[in-house]
Amino acid sequence: MTLRRHALLGLALAVIAPRAIAAAPETPPPQPPPSLSSEDSREVARIVDYLQGLTSARSRFVQTDARGAQSEGIFYLQRPGRARFEYDPPSGLVIASDGRNVTVVDRRLRTKHVYPLASTPLALFLARNIRLDKGVVVRQVSRDGGNVTVVAEDARGKAKGQIALTLTQSPLALTGWSVKDARGGVVKVRLDGLTRAAPHDPGFFELPNPRTTPYPDASR
Repeated sequence: MTLRRHALLGLALAVIAPRAIAAAPETPPPQPPPSLSSEDSREVARIVDYLQGLTSARSRFVQTDARGAQSEGIFYLQRPGRARFEYDPPSGLVIASDGRNVTVVDRRLRTKHVYPLASTPLALFLARNIRLDKGVVVRQVSRDGGNVTVVAEDARGKAKGQIALTLTQSPLALTGWSVKDARGGVVKVRLDGLTRAAPHDPGFFELPNPRTTPYPDASR
């Protein structure tokens, strides 16, 4: 595997399953949840309602790693549980969550790796019932230039790291997120033009082994 291919795979895993390959270092005991203001609590409730209703959508995405390297592609969302990242050529990467596991396929290397969705911060966003008041700790609500960002993490510590969702405030619309893993590394995803879309067949989010079976075509 070339250095670039290795870096791209690591970057892809960081979006969905940060540091899934390497064991995370010991972390300090979880801090108690901060007290949110009444304004922040109302904002969080509004965001939860929006995300809960965002069932099937698609968008172009731009992914940026901690060193500033970028890759692009198409993001497909089908809540609950399902999402897919189709990276533009020359990358051979496809990442999909089927609601139970996250599968990473490299078409060019003909490799496949599977990780539990529950071990990733993105599971908080793909949950059937998004609850930012139970099992999830909201660490921060911030506003900047018409945008609002909510930083959340799994209160049980099962999903290592944090996810920060960013949305425009008026109208409320998801514009991207960043994932901070247990080692402090950050990967950012910017969505360009998230729109509601017709749902895909569940098989679209199930990636077979590229050595034996063609995987679903993203152009469908």
